[in-house]
Amino acid sequence: MEVTSYKTDMEFFVDMQRCIGCKACEMACAECETNGHESMIHVNYVERAVTIQTTVQVCMHCDDPVCAKVCPADAISKDDFGVVHTANTARCIGCSNCVMACPFGVPIKEEKYDMMMKCNMCYDRTSAGKKPMCATVCPSQALFYGTREEISRMRPNSTPVNTFIFGQQEVTTKVNIMMPKGSTHLKIH
Repeated sequence: MEVTSYKTDMEFFVDMQRCIGCKACEMACAECETNGHESMIHVNYVERAVTIQTTVQVCMHCDDPVCAKVCPADAISKDDFGVVHTANTARCIGCSNCVMACPFGVPIKEEKYDMMMKCNMCYDRTSAGKKPMCATVCPSQALFYGTREEISRMRPNSTPVNTFIFGQQEVTTKVNIMMPKGSTHLKIH
């Protein structure tokens, strides 16, 4: 008998406007033993000399992950819940195809392990009905894991966006970036 408490209506939301650059998410992620104690989320400063603006870089868990498509060893997989997993250690050959192909610049080749690593949305936690570590420690709720209804109530002046255009390619993701209402032109399918 297989029992899973993974909720398919739960989504990950990133609100760059709320990020205060504290890096609590990085510290929480690095505590995870499944990452080899490496952080799989990164807080970057936009232009530190003139602004305090930060950006959060985390795997977007693409619906059609190009990182998995370009992997010659079939080391990267996407599960039924839409989570794109980090490379399988038994299969990854450390070629870095995934690193070069990702439109979001997320996968990192960890030289000391000679393999690709990236966020797997704390699958060990989310599959058990818990929130990802980064979202549990974010003091400003720039990172939120919940339903679209919850985020709509919390942020009535923002719109979750999970469709991005790269050249002529449209990429849809499991992770949403919160944008101020009216700041983007959204296509409705």
